[in-house]
Amino acid sequence: MNTTAAIPLVPDVSKAHPLRNADFRFLWIGSTISAFGDQFYFVGLSWLVLLFNGSGLVLGTVLMLEAVPRAAFMLVGGAVTDRISPKKVLIATAAGRMLLVAATAALSYLHRLQLWHLYGLALAFGTADAFAMPAGQVLVPALLSGEQLPAGNGLLNSGAQTAAIAGPAPAGLILKMGSVASVFVIDAIGFFLVILSLWRVKNVPSAPASDSSDGIWKVILEGWRYVMKDPPMRSLMFLIIVLNLCVGGPFTVGLAVISKQRYGSAAAFGMLLSSLAVGSLLGSLLPALIKYRVRRGPIVVSFSAVIGAEMIAMGLLHRFIPMMILLAILGFGSGLTAVYFQSWLQARIDRNFLGRVMSIFMFATYGLLPISYAVAGALAQAKLSLMFMGSGVLVLAATVVAAVNKQIRAID
Repeated sequence: MNTTAAIPLVPDVSKAHPLRNADFRFLWIGSTISAFGDQFYFVGLSWLVLLFNGSGLVLGTVLMLEAVPRAAFMLVGGAVTDRISPKKVLIATAAGRMLLVAATAALSYLHRLQLWHLYGLALAFGTADAFAMPAGQVLVPALLSGEQLPAGNGLLNSGAQTAAIAGPAPAGLILKMGSVASVFVIDAIGFFLVILSLWRVKNVPSAPASDSSDGIWKVILEGWRYVMKDPPMRSLMFLIIVLNLCVGGPFTVGLAVISKQRYGSAAAFGMLLSSLAVGSLLGSLLPALIKYRVRRGPIVVSFSAVIGAEMIAMGLLHRFIPMMILLAILGFGSGLTAVYFQSWLQARIDRNFLGRVMSIFMFATYGLLPISYAVAGALAQAKLSLMFMGSGVLVLAATVVAAVNKQIRAID
């Protein structure tokens, strides 16, 4: 008699699609709702600031007040996440933001809102981001296996990209039909739904045991040492710093200047940004759709080279349609690379250091952006084409340094 037929076939959960994991589904739903809420918050906050005095300078100051605590407390947020359950951190920050936007809605409805309230709101949101962002990076690998991480991160990143593309329009429509208070009320409801989604995430491993007597800066320093002792991670840190310095500012500043100088149209600026966003969405979504494994080291290095070459091309290219195609390719490569790089880090880092190390890489991303903006603004004022070409050359040089590292090329 054949007894093998009586043996039940148990599916390998570690290889199943992430959306088959109920805990991850709730995390993905909460993350996507939060991303749409961020767009409502940004539109509402920007409009309120402009209603007060119509000053772009004041709006820039408000946005800077949000960026500074995000960068300043990012490392602290990573260290706290390594000591506390990431789920608790995410719920606490979502609850805090819910109360803040609800209070802003109430003050706006009662006509009691003042500009200093918005300054405080921006500071508080930036601080919450500094804790929530590392916590989110820690929670994903706690729910998924290493093989599921690219698809899981792809879904999360594509949700954020979809919100960035589709979120501002309904927020603007509600502003036109209703009031600013309505936008913040919807945002508060969104954060309540985020809390409910996170509450449904059940199977979260407890935080690793730690010595509570260690000071926070000692804990952060241990994370830096962890990165510096890992050669591939150290080399990739160098590459990511160069990319953010040479790409973040030039794109944010340079695309606006290009649209004005070469095409003379604000509509052209919007279309260029849309091309970049759509490409990034497709690149982020691809890992969630493909079923075969790819070697992540060569992908990161290859697309870094593509980014450098395209930066140089942007300094020379003047026709509009080729520029849109170039930006779509660039966005696709950036989205795809971000997912694979992020997944590799989450799978490689020891759970005891995951929050700190991820916060270090995020600090390298967000903490250096103000410097990149300032330098790009000065260079664009002097010579726009040289800014793009110089940035591209630096990216290519950093790519060559990363490519000669055998350990980076061997990253699977």
